[in-house]
Parts: sequence; C-alpha cells; structure tokens
Amino acid sequence: MEQEYRYEVGVKLIEKTLPESDKVRKVWELLTTDVEVQAYLKMSNVFAVQRLRYNDHGPIHSRIVAGSALAIYKILTEKGFKPSVVADGVGDWEDSIIVTLMGAYLHDIGNSVHRTHHPIYSAMLTDRIAEKILSKVYGISEKTYMLKQEVMHAVFCHDEAYNCLTFEAACAKIADGTDMSSGRARYPYRAGKNDIHALSALSIERVELSPNGAKPLTINVYMSNETGIFQIDTVLGQKIATSGLAPYVEVRAYVKGKLFAVRSFETTHVIRQS
Repeated sequence: MEQEYRYEVGVKLIEKTLPESDKVRKVWELLTTDVEVQAYLKMSNVFAVQRLRYNDHGPIHSRIVAGSALAIYKILTEKGFKPSVVADGVGDWEDSIIVTLMGAYLHDIGNSVHRTHHPIYSAMLTDRIAEKILSKVYGISEKTYMLKQEVMHAVFCHDEAYNCLTFEAACAKIADGTDMSSGRARYPYRAGKNDIHALSALSIERVELSPNGAKPLTINVYMSNETGIFQIDTVLGQKIATSGLAPYVEVRAYVKGKLFAVRSFETTHVIRQS
C-alpha cells in the first residue's frame, strides 16, 4: 500500500500530478508551448551546460521540477498544510497550484543571461512572461498582477541564498533540489567534469517523494554508493533549510537498497501555517 503513495521524480511525474483543472492545464500548455519561454530555457542550457559544464538547467529540468513541486504540494496539503495564496486571501486553490507550477517551471530561465545572479534575472524575465501567460487565463485584471508577484517570488527564492516566504515557493524550491539523479549530471561528466558534484550526482539512481514517514514529507534517495550523500547535504539540504518547511521534511538515503542515513535540516525560518 505504501508504494502507491510514492512519486518518483522524473519527466513523467507531471502527468501524474497535474490536476484535472482547466485553468491549471491551460497554464501548463501555455508554458510548454510559448516560444519565448522555450527559447530562454534552451539558452539556459547553452550557458549552464555547454559553457560552464554544469548540469541540466533547461526544458527537461523545468518539467521535472514542475512535476515534483506539484507532488510535494499534493502530499503536504493532504496532510493539512494551507497554501499561502489561499491563507492570505490572494487567490483560491487553483490559483495557488498555478503559482506553484509556474514558479517551478520558470525558476531557472535567468541562466540564459548569466549564472551569477541568475535568481534576479529569472525573476526579471518572469515579470513579463507571467503577465503574458496569466492574462490569457485571468484577463487584464488585479488577479493577474497579484498572482504574477507570487510567481516572481517563487522564482527568485529558488536559490538557497534566499528564504521562501510562501508555501508555493517552498514547494518549488524543494522540488528543484529533488532533481538530482544521475541523468542530470551525465552530460557534464562526459564533457570531462569529474569533481565531487558530478561524481556524487552520478551515484544517485532515483528519488521518490512520499507521505509515509516520520514527517509529513519524506524524500527517499536511492544511491549506488555513499558519495551521493554530498549531493543531499550540499544541494537538497540547503534548499530544504531555506524553504520554510524544513521541520516537516525528512530525507532518507539508501545505498544498494539498504538505509544508509536519515537527514533533517536546521531551518532558517518557518512559514506561518494558518
């Protein structure tokens, strides 16, 4: 029974987590077909992967993070967590899911300008893009502009240097850290990058999200060897710590199917739950 409530992080996860909502599905279609959005995501990989030999920051990464963000959102809201958009009267549940989806999908587009300060560039680019997409769903309305600001916040706060102030941003940020399986690191490794970041990522076979654990959200990381713990502590862990949801998240690392380590992370702050 427990296996039924596990979500494997990957390109197909969005198909399982995208809700049956006309508004949400329209936004998803607009995001994935918009020429400007797709061009920026492709350019993010030109800079990050081809020029800096970093891991994937393009369309595939965005799709994976979007699916993971909605899975985290679903797990936590089913545990009683209330989204900030709803709690603070900015919008309803559909609006909240749209903010989470857009924040997760657009978070890395600033890499198309430069890796340095990319959260700022991502938010700046999102300003006009979010308005364009949201206006096709909500019209030129107050709701469009209010939700745009929520999306910009989620995009900006995906970086571990900044604290999330909303539940939606937190879901997107933690989701960003869950895309760390070996496929994401294979290109830079083949290009000659063999530092601890590449080697630790190559050891991670799969990542699963589950509500079945000691805390509301459990992230299960399956590794071929112990080097993957570096990825958990330095990448995923920092995002959890600055998400505002750290007290509710546990990471369980497995090596060749056996439990190797259990991690929880000290929080910088906690998002208010109404």
